[in-house]
Amino acid sequence: MTDLEALKFPVGKFHKPDFVSPHHLKAWIQDIRDFPGLLAKELEGLSPADLLRTYRPGGWTISQVVHHVADSHMNSFIRFKLSLTEEHPTIKPYLEGLWAELPDGKDLPPVISLNLLTALHDRWCHLLDRMTPKDFHKGYFHPEKNRVVNLDEATCLYAWHCRHHLAHIRLAKQKAS
Repeated sequence: MTDLEALKFPVGKFHKPDFVSPHHLKAWIQDIRDFPGLLAKELEGLSPADLLRTYRPGGWTISQVVHHVADSHMNSFIRFKLSLTEEHPTIKPYLEGLWAELPDGKDLPPVISLNLLTALHDRWCHLLDRMTPKDFHKGYFHPEKNRVVNLDEATCLYAWHCRHHLAHIRLAKQKAS
């Protein structure tokens, strides 16, 4: 892995195991549950200047990362609900890089998205905790991937996404030291 790739993927690239066990799902749900609290700890005491630090050249600021996670996880929660109520709904991809450049992704204090994530993850984990094994085999059609993404894979992906962006914020903070 190159130095730039290590900065882009500080916890490694996403990988779903070939077999998903109940233990995997429980651990991934716990990662999703714990994320808002871990994020709050990382944001504690950061100055407005600190929030403008990036984890790599050309990367997002800490604030943009927080707002991106809120955007991404809102989309994921909706995708879960669509998948649980429809048969393989086609989801709408979005241009996350452009979303990060919108005023709410650049100018708002990240605590706004942290508060949103706290409430969202409470709802999302309430849903995840009550899903059956059969529910995790439901999924959505992702047109960019041209395939159905089952909810067990999506749970794995978003647990990774939490760890991935926490690591980005930690890298940006280390650059300040």
